[in-house]
Amino acid sequence: MRMNHRLLSCAGRAISQHATIPRPRPDLTQLARGNIASISSPRSNTSSFKDCRHSSNTTTMAMNFGSDNWAGAHPTIAQSLVTHATGYAKPYSESELDAAVVERFKSVFEHDDLTVYFVATGTAANSLALNCLAKPGAVVFAHRESHVVVDECGAPEYLSGGQVRLAQVDGLNGKMDPAKLRTEVARYAAYDVHGGRPVAISVTNPTESGTVYSLEELNEISAIAKEYKLTLHMDGARFANALAHLAASPAEATWRRGVDILSFGATKNGCWCGEAVLFFNSSQQGRSEDFPYIRKRAAQLFSKSRFISAQLDAYLKDELWLQIAQHSNRLCKRLGEVFASAGVRLVQQPQANELFVILNQKHAAQLEAKEIVFLEWPTPSTVSIKPDEVVCRFVTSFATTDAQVEEVAAVLSFLGTPNGHI
Repeated sequence: MRMNHRLLSCAGRAISQHATIPRPRPDLTQLARGNIASISSPRSNTSSFKDCRHSSNTTTMAMNFGSDNWAGAHPTIAQSLVTHATGYAKPYSESELDAAVVERFKSVFEHDDLTVYFVATGTAANSLALNCLAKPGAVVFAHRESHVVVDECGAPEYLSGGQVRLAQVDGLNGKMDPAKLRTEVARYAAYDVHGGRPVAISVTNPTESGTVYSLEELNEISAIAKEYKLTLHMDGARFANALAHLAASPAEATWRRGVDILSFGATKNGCWCGEAVLFFNSSQQGRSEDFPYIRKRAAQLFSKSRFISAQLDAYLKDELWLQIAQHSNRLCKRLGEVFASAGVRLVQQPQANELFVILNQKHAAQLEAKEIVFLEWPTPSTVSIKPDEVVCRFVTSFATTDAQVEEVAAVLSFLGTPNGHI
C-alpha cells in the first residue's frame, strides 16, 4: 500500500506525549535526496536527526525495521518482471497475462463473478473504491486512525469531487468499536438531509495499530452494514498478513464476511508496485462498471499493465504471498518476544508484521547508535507514557531475517550490561 509519509527517523527523538493526528510529515525534498539526517520533527525541539547512513540509492543498514515499504521486491517477483520485459503484449489491462491474473484471483478467492482492477498504490485503491460509491452527501465511516482518514491527504474526498465525506469512529487498538459505529451510523441516518447519507463502512485489516479484526468482529461490522444497507469496503494494504494471523482463507476473511469491495495490497508484501481493487457483490455491478472510467480519470490506468500483472501472477502463484506474510508475521512476533524479554513494554502483542513498543528516549537513541532503524510513532490516545518515553514502530518484511532479529536481541542484551547504557 503506499509510501509511509510519517516521521522517517531512526528514533531517539523527543516526541509529544499526547500527539495525535495530523501526524508529522517529513521534508520530502530532503528525503528524495536521501538526506534523512536533515528531516526535522515538528514535535521535537531539536532540528535534525543523526545520520542513518542512507546512501544515494539504497540503504545499507542490516537491521532496518523502518517499514515494509523500505524493502525491495521479492526475488521471485523481480524475476517475473524480467521474464515479461521482452516481446509484445496488449496494453491497458487487455493482455493475456492480465486476463490470466484475473482468473487466478477468482480461484484464490473462490469467486467466479469477481471483478478485478489494477492500480498503482493503496491510496489509489482506497480512494477510487470509495469514489464508486460517491453521491451527493455521501458519508463513509472509518476508524479515526485509519489510513483513509489520516494518511491519504484527503484523496477519497478529492477524487470524489467532494461528494464523499469520512466520518471518524473510535475504538481500541485501531479497530472500530461496533457499538460506537452503530451509534454514528444511526445518528447520520436519522439526521436526514442536514447530515448527509451513509453509504459505506471502510474497515482496515490489519489495522494501522498492527492488530487484526477477527472473523467474529468482521461479522459484527458486516451486520451493521447490512442493517443500514451500506457497502462494506476493506482496506487490505497488508491483507496477506491478516490472513496469516487468522489462518483463514481469502474468501472467509472477505466476501463470506460480507465484504463488498477489497483494496488488495501487494506492494508492502514483496511486490514492486502493484495493488488491485476487487468487487465481490453482484449488487455492486453497476458501480464496478464505472470503475474503469474513474480509474482512467484518476490517471491510474497503466498502459503496460502486464508489469502489474507480472508481479501479481508471481505473487499469487503457489501461495507465495501467504508464505511471505507468514515469514514476516513470525519474525515480528519473535521481535516482540525479544523486546519483552529485555523488559521493554509492548503497546500490544503483535498480530501481523508491525510491532509497537514504548522506549525511554535515551534507550531509543542507544538503539539508533547501533544502527537499528525504526520509526517514532504518535502516541495512541489509549496509551499512557512518561514524558521521557516514546512510542516506536518496528516492521518486518520478506527481507527481514532471523539473524537480524537475533542481532537486535544481542544489542538489547549488551545495553543491559554494566558496559552498556541502559
